[in-house]
Amino acid sequence: MSGLDEDSVFDGDFGGPGPEDFANGAAALAAGLIREAQGLAQAAAALRSVAAPNAPGVPGGEPVSDIRRQRMVLHTAGEAAMRAALALDAAALLAESRAPAEQAARIAEAAKKVGLPPATLAPFLRSAALDFRTDDAAARIAASTLANDLCALLDAASS
Repeated sequence: MSGLDEDSVFDGDFGGPGPEDFANGAAALAAGLIREAQGLAQAAAALRSVAAPNAPGVPGGEPVSDIRRQRMVLHTAGEAAMRAALALDAAALLAESRAPAEQAARIAEAAKKVGLPPATLAPFLRSAALDFRTDDAAARIAASTLANDLCALLDAASS
């Protein structure tokens, strides 16, 4: 047996992620939300370009000819743009040092202002937690914990 008391290793100051790790985790989630917003904005722009009639002499595909299809494409582009804006708003809110409950409340309020359920952001938060671009294990745990807490709070706010 080693000279260390097994209980003393896991009590006291040793534990989960600390405040710095949660700050790094929140920053990583915000960066992930920005990446998600960028993808949504690109999708919205591509959809709008498909629905827009081409100017004479401009190379490109044929515009959507059926008005019903065009309405659907434009609606989908608008939804993607709103979700991108909401993801950017949530990223800005994550940058503020606040408790998860307060962050979730403010994100839910922003979602409701644009007519989307607060849980709309849950997949983006989970994706951002999974697309973690550092090897800082404590920050990764903090980001996953924060994303999980925010998703649960946003789901509760949606019901």
